[in-house]
Amino acid sequence: MSADLDQLQTFIGYRFKTPDLLAQALTHSSTGAEQNYERLEFLGDRVLGLVVSEILFGKFPDESEGDLAKRLASLVQGAFLAQIGRQMELGDFLNLSDAERGSGGSQNDHILADVVEAIIGAIYLDSSELAACRAFIEGQWGDAFYTMHKPPQHPKTALQEWLQAQGLPLPNYKIINQSGPDHAPVFEVELKIRGHQAVSAEGRSRQEAEKEAARLFMERLNNA
Repeated sequence: MSADLDQLQTFIGYRFKTPDLLAQALTHSSTGAEQNYERLEFLGDRVLGLVVSEILFGKFPDESEGDLAKRLASLVQGAFLAQIGRQMELGDFLNLSDAERGSGGSQNDHILADVVEAIIGAIYLDSSELAACRAFIEGQWGDAFYTMHKPPQHPKTALQEWLQAQGLPLPNYKIINQSGPDHAPVFEVELKIRGHQAVSAEGRSRQEAEKEAARLFMERLNNA
């Protein structure tokens, strides 16, 4: 275990009995390593949902199922998990291929969110208990349990609602370029809206690129 990972364990607030689990949680598939974070992320995603649900159930005894569901969605969504990953400076600890790191993988929202979940999965396997996972989640999520009530509106939904209010036709998304290796493609999408300048954006999937294009258009509209 390197000094850097010792530092990360201090920040996490949990010392691994099996340090290789933490190393695996930080390893991206682009490295070609036999053990990467994907299986741990699968487990951590389920543990996260259960633990956050339990915390919310106890913290808000008078709230309805619908309100609790909104809080849950906001606290486990990918964008928020990526924010947690940046707060932990996980990008400095990730094990990525040179190509993945060169393309910005250490700050990629999807990767950071997956690694946060993988760390939760690793803590669960290492400790064999939910209590350690809960301590980690409560420590990193902090006041967000009280301040986040619902997930932010999806940019494509916000755009569509704005277009409907303006009496404009639906947006047109078109893939204009695809690059990168087969295991990590990058899609470039162009968004066209009648009467407005086209916007283009990139993403690791068509859906991600479309979402970013919609976000950029709404940002430009709000700043106009």
